[in-house]
Amino acid sequence: MSHGEQSLSERLADGIVEIIHNERLGPGDALASSRELAHRLEVTIPTLREALRRLEATQVVEFRHGSGTYVGPGIERRVVVNPHLPHSGRESVLELVEARLVLEPAIAAAAARARVPDAVRQMETSSNNALYPPKEALRRALHFHVALAAASGNALLKETIEALLHIRAREQVEIRHRCNDRVRDHTEHVRIFEAVRDGDATAAERLTREHLTAIRDVIMAADFPGEEG
Repeated sequence: MSHGEQSLSERLADGIVEIIHNERLGPGDALASSRELAHRLEVTIPTLREALRRLEATQVVEFRHGSGTYVGPGIERRVVVNPHLPHSGRESVLELVEARLVLEPAIAAAAARARVPDAVRQMETSSNNALYPPKEALRRALHFHVALAAASGNALLKETIEALLHIRAREQVEIRHRCNDRVRDHTEHVRIFEAVRDGDATAAERLTREHLTAIRDVIMAADFPGEEG
């Protein structure tokens, strides 16, 4: 297959995404049955399911056993995950933390200045995510730091943080495993929320930087499998 050509499953995946957009479906909405989609796209059901599995890999769709196929959160992402990345190590985890240190303190200051009401309320609710185990925390409805970015009122900043955390989900889980003081993490999230709620941009920026710097220090001091001591 030459560069620029698409396989049948790729073309079908694009067709399914087009159906989702044309019908104005969003995350959590049910898709038509595989039989109906196969009929509409004029392919066999096994071929259609191969395209759906391709979309499942990037969470554009989700399979729910005994229920059907639903639109997933990936439909709204412009940056997608490579599901075949190697296991994360210290370097890739630190890369994520450093990227967040560049972005999030300034975002926190912007959030304190804008204080978008719905997002600020979501910050308060999602601050409790820190109390959940690592993988469960990532499955919560909204990540605290995504809500923080949303409070800035800039949709692109929210999308950037959401995509960054999704792309590096393995590294984020690793961070949660290594930084396992959930009470401290929760307390720091609450303080950041309070600074944003109160419109204190300076405190919001400082607290966010301190929060992420502490995470970086833990990662730098941690032992990773396969590394020489």
